[in-house]
Amino acid sequence: MTKKVDLPDSWLNLIIDEFHKQYMDDIKKIIIENKKKGITVYPPGSKIFNAFKLTEFNLIKVVILGQDPYHHEGQAHGLSFSVPRNIPPPPSLINIYKELSEDVDSHFDNSNGNLDSWAKQGVFLLNTTLTVQKGKPLSHSKIGWNLFTDRVIEVISNNKEKVVFILWGMQAQSKKHLIDKSKHLILESVHPSPLSAHRGFFGSKPFSRTNHYLASNDLKMIEWTNFDL
Repeated sequence: MTKKVDLPDSWLNLIIDEFHKQYMDDIKKIIIENKKKGITVYPPGSKIFNAFKLTEFNLIKVVILGQDPYHHEGQAHGLSFSVPRNIPPPPSLINIYKELSEDVDSHFDNSNGNLDSWAKQGVFLLNTTLTVQKGKPLSHSKIGWNLFTDRVIEVISNNKEKVVFILWGMQAQSKKHLIDKSKHLILESVHPSPLSAHRGFFGSKPFSRTNHYLASNDLKMIEWTNFDL
């Protein structure tokens, strides 16, 4: 898998060994077998590691953990919760935007579901599973991606300081043990899904709390509502 994955050196220097492990070969074989059977896998191969390409390791200030990619056509592009430009925001992202608007008291164009601008500012948008079969959520959740993304979370925790980890929902919160809370901030709430958002996501103020922490540590705040970067 290494030869086909174009990652920045800032990442490869820390996680290159993962691409030589058996589990990564197994993941590749499963994806190839899926495609041979005519099963569509999202996101496209060139976008699987998009989060790593848009957010260099040294730029990371915030980590937002997602679950697995969107499973409908045209939505997944390698960033948790984000969709490509000109694709309508899915329900969870609509709720994220609602909370953002209330939290920072700002109105913005919420028809754009693309979060590239967050990624470019140091918000690492990581799904814990990096691929999914079309129309089948969680279909690749047990093929080995967790071994890779758990290691990525550990590498960030071990090699950086003062990162904000935003964990929405039980699946993301199950990764809390990988994070050293003595040198990072962990923000938790229920998932922004319409099924749970009203049970504590709305009103949790993750965006202002993140910026308060960054500012208090002399780090540049995230321009959450600037989607033109």
